[in-house]
Amino acid sequence: MSDIETKKQQNKAIPNTPLRFLWYVSRPGLRLGITGFFFATLAVVFSSSGPYVYKRIIDAAQMAVTGKATIDAVWWWGALYIVITMLMLASWRISGFSGMRWVTGVTATAYNALFAYVSKHSHSYFSNRFAGSISSKIGHASNGAENLAEGLLWNYYSPVLSLILTGIYIASVSRFAALLFLALLVVLIPSNIFLAKRRRKYVTIYSQRATDVTGHTVDSITNIAAVRQFVGLAHEITAFGEAVDLMRSSDLKQWGMSEWILVYNNIIVTIFEAGIFFSVLYFWSHGQVSVGDLVMIMTLLMSVMGSLIFIGSTMNGFIRRYGEIQEGLSDVLLPHEIVDVPGARELEAYEGNIEFQRMSFAYGDQKDREVFSSLDLTIKPGQRVGLVGTSGAGKSTFVSLLLRQHELSGGSILIDGQSIAEVTQDSLREAIAVVPQEPLLFHRSIRENIAYGRSDATEEEIIEAAKMAQAHDFVTLLSAGYDTLVGERGVKLSGGQRQRIAIARAMLKDAPILILDEAT
Repeated sequence: MSDIETKKQQNKAIPNTPLRFLWYVSRPGLRLGITGFFFATLAVVFSSSGPYVYKRIIDAAQMAVTGKATIDAVWWWGALYIVITMLMLASWRISGFSGMRWVTGVTATAYNALFAYVSKHSHSYFSNRFAGSISSKIGHASNGAENLAEGLLWNYYSPVLSLILTGIYIASVSRFAALLFLALLVVLIPSNIFLAKRRRKYVTIYSQRATDVTGHTVDSITNIAAVRQFVGLAHEITAFGEAVDLMRSSDLKQWGMSEWILVYNNIIVTIFEAGIFFSVLYFWSHGQVSVGDLVMIMTLLMSVMGSLIFIGSTMNGFIRRYGEIQEGLSDVLLPHEIVDVPGARELEAYEGNIEFQRMSFAYGDQKDREVFSSLDLTIKPGQRVGLVGTSGAGKSTFVSLLLRQHELSGGSILIDGQSIAEVTQDSLREAIAVVPQEPLLFHRSIRENIAYGRSDATEEEIIEAAKMAQAHDFVTLLSAGYDTLVGERGVKLSGGQRQRIAIARAMLKDAPILILDEAT
């Protein structure tokens, strides 16, 4: 999928129900999906025709033995069986090659769309969630879509078509046997749907607890230094073990229910298949069906027996994947708290004059405790303003509001006479360079971290920014220089070194407005 197609796909509203989401992420490769289904259909038709060819071979051989026909018919049907087998195998492989491109495209589209969507959530969204949990939910939804697409093509559609064709072939021999087969489906399918729906809630609980384990893992590993400094390893291991135990117990519940469904299916399938077998055997003993008919029906029943016994597992697999997608989408696709207004224009920050006009703000769950109330403040172009106050006084919140990471409770913020609520968020943040309290570095090279301020910067500009931030000297002493990987969140560098890289990045951006969230 091209970059243009990707952007068009991401700009469309993402459905928040599993099947509609699957359709949404399937559309870019829909032709490949249709091709996969078409050749899967041919493969099932050829496969289901095999027992019929067996019947014709046996009937022809029996007639040849009794002298009622020549052996030529046996050779002809035998050759046709080889042709049908080759066509079946070829159809499966074509379905496989086209289907794999469709399914992997579904996964890629899902990951791209969900990552783009979640990236647009507000600062509060990320503050209230584990990074690992968010990543896990994106993975659940994307991988669930992949598994569901693959399952629909080869685990759900193909067996259902095979059952339909089996019923048609059985009906061609004995209507009574066909009625028994139909009764088997009527009993088995609705009961398994009912049981699968009952199991769904346990699958959802298991998925949530698996996400909790992932979030706990990431949280502990990310803060491993604090764990060691405060001798918290034993506590972390105990808490992690408790989370794993909850995950295992919920997994046992949903899996155990699956096993009982299989026991039920084994009993039902055995009873009905015995009825079909003995009824056809009875008709054969009375000369109403041929030996070939008997062999065809037995072969058909043997070929679909697995599908019938595991129809509950198939439905459970569908429900599990459905639940994984639902669990992921339910949190990822929450409405964005901060969005560009319709027709939002680009900010034109030509001077950098900032005005706070009767600005009021309180966090969502603390409406009765305003951080700011009717604040009026003007920061003129070129003016340097320092905010001093105790911890929690609102200094970082002040910066966050200027970056529009939260919506105001009242009033407005203007830059060069333009309300930041009426311009695009990207153009607003493009006009502001920030050195945060905690330097935010990617697990990439020092060069890439500095150049994040301006992606088209030359090597000379990157080095000049590093020199201005007094980072060049220590960078050149590193074995890989500017190609040194800084580790996750920059852990390979000291606190001061990380801060200087963040300053260099802000200097390279050269925006009209510079914010130092930690002046020291």
